[in-house]
Amino acid sequence: MINAVSPSPPKARFAAAEVHLRGLDAETAGALVATAADVALTLDSDGVILDAAFADPELAKAAYRDWIGKHWVDTVTSDTRPKIMDLLREANNKAPGRWRQVNHPAAADEFDVPVRYCAMRLKAGDRIVAIGRDLRALSALQQRLANAQQGMEREYARIRDAEKRYRLLFQLSVEPVAIVDASSQRVVEANPAAAALFRMEPRRFPGAHFVDLFEPASRQAIQSFVAASRVAPRVDNVLAAVAGERTKVLLSGSLFRQENTSHILVTVARAEAGASGRDEREANLIRVVGAMPEAFVVVDPERRILSANAAFLDLAQVGSEAQARGELIDRWVGRPGVDVEVMFSNLKAHGVLRHFSTIARGDLGLNEDVEVAGVAAPDGGEPCYGLTIRPIGWRAGRERLGGRELPRTVEHFTELVGRVPLKSLVRETTDLIERLCIEAALELTKDNRASAAEMLGLSRQGFYAKLRRYGLGNLDDDEGDG
Repeated sequence: MINAVSPSPPKARFAAAEVHLRGLDAETAGALVATAADVALTLDSDGVILDAAFADPELAKAAYRDWIGKHWVDTVTSDTRPKIMDLLREANNKAPGRWRQVNHPAAADEFDVPVRYCAMRLKAGDRIVAIGRDLRALSALQQRLANAQQGMEREYARIRDAEKRYRLLFQLSVEPVAIVDASSQRVVEANPAAAALFRMEPRRFPGAHFVDLFEPASRQAIQSFVAASRVAPRVDNVLAAVAGERTKVLLSGSLFRQENTSHILVTVARAEAGASGRDEREANLIRVVGAMPEAFVVVDPERRILSANAAFLDLAQVGSEAQARGELIDRWVGRPGVDVEVMFSNLKAHGVLRHFSTIARGDLGLNEDVEVAGVAAPDGGEPCYGLTIRPIGWRAGRERLGGRELPRTVEHFTELVGRVPLKSLVRETTDLIERLCIEAALELTKDNRASAAEMLGLSRQGFYAKLRRYGLGNLDDDEGDG
């Protein structure tokens, strides 16, 4: 039997350096050290820097030219000086060198430079050699990872808070509400008001067949209600009788999808509810709209705000509704000159607006991407428009240009084909694209107008004319500065 020989552990040093590296001269050794390390320092026994070599030209900027003749400990930040003293003490004692990370101070507008050092004393003489590895790339990667994790945690917290608010609203609503699976027609969830109406225990309500909650004479109407809800956005006021109670109710339903499954949101109202019942529901509706977490605002045909809920005041960063009432919605919503005109022309022409992407601007500098939905209410009094404004937040896969997200206005302009005159549609589309291209060129060239004009293939006179047209840049400066 052959005994298995376990491999010897890897060695930290050459086993026969005297034999294989015997002809190594000082110049070659220095070149090897400088090549292998990002930073290489030669010091005396007191830690005074005698010579230095840098692999990265960025590390050899003016901030490091005066290192020669200085104590090594004076080139690092105060919190990492004890590590330098430990490195020198171990090197003078010829102890095994350990790697330690220190930070070199940078200019006022830059971050400190992290470097990981190891020091050892030469066998002959009193010289110490310290080699360092630049950790800026690793530090930047760690910072990006930390920022991404914090962003994800904030997004998760926002989603959890929104779910908590909606669930609280669902449970406390005095109107019976149930969520029904559109395929199996079984109740998925119901609020306490619905359980009280159908005399069901709240824990046993989920899983009950929706049709069985009503009298046999009403089951055909319930089947038709469910079938209609599958194909129509909304079905209203279907009359039915509650099982065992013969209480007449009116059913309204809206279809929505969740996790690849269709559900119907069913609201129930007593059919015999009189004017007082309607007044109570309207009061409840007003309270719910005022407390809902998404911004809601009502504007007149002149686009001046008539009323707004608390979420809109938070988005606009104003203290009270009185400060917003009478102001133009353009002050807080939409990109100047394009978005608001398109939104309200669509509302006036068709009465509804869905999924319109734009931006919201707060008085204190908050800029946030939002999605606007709206409806026109021209009948029953003074004409007005209701708008809901929902922050879009971060979404994976969104394209970026110049550090900002591109708006999805191309989709919205496509939806307007056949609704808005072609001349207006082409003009607004061209203005939007032209403005975005000019802003991107200025940002990519760090506001160098001559380079931006050349990048866009424009003469400088034509480029400055477009800057004036869109109100971009500070045109009071000398145009010849570029």
